[in-house]
Amino acid sequence: GLYPPLSGAIYLNGKRITQDNVEWYRQHFSAIFYDFYLFDSFLGFDRPNLDQEVENYLMQLQLAHKVTIKNGVLSTTELSQGQRKRLALLTAYLEDRPIYVFDEWAADQEPRFRELFYKQILLQLKERGKIVIVISHDERYFHLADHIIKLDYGAVESEQTVQQSGSL
Repeated sequence: GLYPPLSGAIYLNGKRITQDNVEWYRQHFSAIFYDFYLFDSFLGFDRPNLDQEVENYLMQLQLAHKVTIKNGVLSTTELSQGQRKRLALLTAYLEDRPIYVFDEWAADQEPRFRELFYKQILLQLKERGKIVIVISHDERYFHLADHIIKLDYGAVESEQTVQQSGSL
């Protein structure tokens, strides 16, 4: 939904996406792109227990020792790139949308957290009924996918459905 299709059409739940409803369509996605921007406050989240919810996610993402929250504002975003991406993931959790897109998200993670991402976080999202699209060059984790689409210079080179229980 970032660019209009040059040919064909996009549908979501049988509804064709047009200029009139493209914003509705975009609201189904939480995306963390490789070149993301991170805000220090959670604008637009008017939940009564937002700080507590964020604290719980900070613990899960192993950032509570570095970052605190008060009135929806983070104490810092001056962190390593991998830690900043974990904060971006926290924002995606708060959005709680049906489709998650991760563009090379794990590339900046330390090995221990990269493994946690592929083997626990993605599985938890799937168990919550989320559609998860992971763009990655990390072949060590391809076997965890339900479906692999290999692109070469923007063209589909190959598609493979992975037949494995417990896969993502």
